[in-house]
Amino acid sequence: MTGEFLVTWAWVLWLALILVFVIIEVFTLDFTFLMLAAGSVGGLVAGFLAAPLWAQIVVAGVLALLLLFLVRPPLLRAFHKGGDPTPTNVDALLGLTGTVVKDFVDARGQVKLANGDTWTSRLADESAGDLAEGDRVVVTAIEGATAVVALAGASRTGGKKK
Repeated sequence: MTGEFLVTWAWVLWLALILVFVIIEVFTLDFTFLMLAAGSVGGLVAGFLAAPLWAQIVVAGVLALLLLFLVRPPLLRAFHKGGDPTPTNVDALLGLTGTVVKDFVDARGQVKLANGDTWTSRLADESAGDLAEGDRVVVTAIEGATAVVALAGASRTGGKKK
């Protein structure tokens, strides 16, 4: 009885699987579940062609694997091709120049970066000495909410004070 029920209503199970895979794909956008949904379509088509349940499962599995390994990689490359190469977030800050706005004491101070942000900062090379207000620096790393900076070339101003 159970076997007959599955064979009779297998198309409903395939449609449910397709729907679940497509919904998951909408949230992940990785093409993995899209390939599984397409494999399930193969199982559905095999069911409509009166294939036994085991054959439907084999068709769905083989088709999904082929799509995952043969179609998905070039699809991902094409999808990411031509993307905006502009660095964002922390990556956009690396290499940015700035000016010391609060004297460095014990290799710690504040800098105003070229993008207008003011950051708490520390020297990348703590043995380089302290920096004075007006010295030019360059961001070498970001550690949490602290910009790690280095002196930008020969840009010491001599420490002008207000």
